[in-house]
Amino acid sequence: MYRQVVMLVVYTSCVNWVSMVIMVTALPAYREVIQHIQTRISEGVWRAGDAVPSENDLMRQFGVSRMTINHAMRELLSKGLIRRVKGSGTFVAELSPISSRLILRDIHEEIVERGHAHSCRILHCSQEHASVGLARSLGLRKGSAVYHSTLLHLENGHPILLEDRYVNPAVSPDYLGLDWSQITPTQHLLQVAPITQASYAIEACMPSTLEAIQLRIDHTEPCLVMVRRTVSGAHVASLARHLYPASRYRFEGQFEAGSA
Repeated sequence: MYRQVVMLVVYTSCVNWVSMVIMVTALPAYREVIQHIQTRISEGVWRAGDAVPSENDLMRQFGVSRMTINHAMRELLSKGLIRRVKGSGTFVAELSPISSRLILRDIHEEIVERGHAHSCRILHCSQEHASVGLARSLGLRKGSAVYHSTLLHLENGHPILLEDRYVNPAVSPDYLGLDWSQITPTQHLLQVAPITQASYAIEACMPSTLEAIQLRIDHTEPCLVMVRRTVSGAHVASLARHLYPASRYRFEGQFEAGSA
């Protein structure tokens, strides 16, 4: 089930506001369920403590599968908008202070969700010795073994992400032997090293000559770069630099309920 939704998107350069455009995008079925429940809550139709319709009721209402409803409910739970009580059902949660949040997404999941095909090319994959700066970032000693991979992710054959990642071997001893055509590094690391903490920085930059060639863009085209460091328990799991052509990708943040 898809519905046309109008979204306002603002594109910027490092200096000035450039333009505003209105994009029409298809809303995935689970997003429609989320939007419906969020609207009921925000408009006060459902108040804190009120019961949310059962999964069976929502399946009948939207004509979707239980998997789709579960997907929607998981996101609503992560946002703190609902709570589940075993044996009783799902209820609207008490609202908490507002916080800014960026949800960690996997590029494969994003592309497939848009109804497009994801593919990946391995540009580099090896074991290296950590420099002073890298060792500090990964919580290791200088010269410690680290895994280094550089992958190019494509959407319908067009480069959309250049991923340069260093991985702590302690969290994924088999990292270098994995088939990246079957699973992405993000998917793999979320499975073997669940994130307990993460930090990130996003900025605009110009690609290097090599990066422009790899992304098939002009070297004067600006890019968006996210540097992300993830921690799993007692270990820093990975340090990744994600480079996106600004004309093909955007980051979406949101304000949502969070703990004080």
